[in-house]
Amino acid sequence: MQLIDGKSLAKKVQTTVATEVAKLKQEKNIVPGLAVILVGDDPASHAYVKMKAKACENVGFYSITHNMPDTISQDEIIATIEMMNNNPRIDGILVQLPLPKQIDTDKILEVIDPKKDVDGFHAYNVGRLVTGLDSFVACTPLGVMKMFEEYEIDLRGKDVCVVGASNIVGKPMASLLLNAEATVTITHIHTKDLKAHTSKADIVVVGVGVPGLIKEDMVKEGAIVIDIGINRIEDGSLVGDVDFKNVSPKCSYITPVPGGVGPMTIAMLLSNTLKSAKARA
Repeated sequence: MQLIDGKSLAKKVQTTVATEVAKLKQEKNIVPGLAVILVGDDPASHAYVKMKAKACENVGFYSITHNMPDTISQDEIIATIEMMNNNPRIDGILVQLPLPKQIDTDKILEVIDPKKDVDGFHAYNVGRLVTGLDSFVACTPLGVMKMFEEYEIDLRGKDVCVVGASNIVGKPMASLLLNAEATVTITHIHTKDLKAHTSKADIVVVGVGVPGLIKEDMVKEGAIVIDIGINRIEDGSLVGDVDFKNVSPKCSYITPVPGGVGPMTIAMLLSNTLKSAKARA
């Protein structure tokens, strides 16, 4: 069993990004800029945004966070996004999810200029991903693909089971895997027999937010398991969606939680923002 070390790979990606930022600044006098919209007081969202701001600082990006109260109107958020769409210093716009109930999330995401949609959630970029064209791809699935690349895991012809069908993780993950010529099964909350699908798969990718959902008898010997879930349990510790202790001995490769997919998400956000800045150059 080999651990897939997302923490060290994320550092490697950030070092590459920092080098390219310095070059872009020197040759074109361009500093990549990332703007974040943060609505309300959700502690997890504030923690994520803080981590993103720190990562931007580390690689030499310009970054700004628009903190908004959870009573904000939809029109006010849209006005702020449109302002950033027109700001030449901003290469990436990120709306931290989830948004308050009175806000139509789909409508907000649609307002972002697709060329600045570094989260890869705009329907334009999703459509390009599905059809195999160059696009901004959601950061978490993109980070998983980077892990496969780093560990030289060949996806062609592999049976892959994606557990979870969210727009943010499951669906883009499945599209990326299909584009890499894997055979993909997508399961979700209404799937009748989850074990029947996961136990046959060469690779299991899970991201649903259910601690310990994937048990030892649900994966085959030698499987590759990618755990995207991050759950804080009663004792305060972070665990994934996989029963790591019992599943890991059966795996050829597995990601830990924390230190697996999590750090890659922010690394890919930086990579996407750099890509946008280079297009401006």
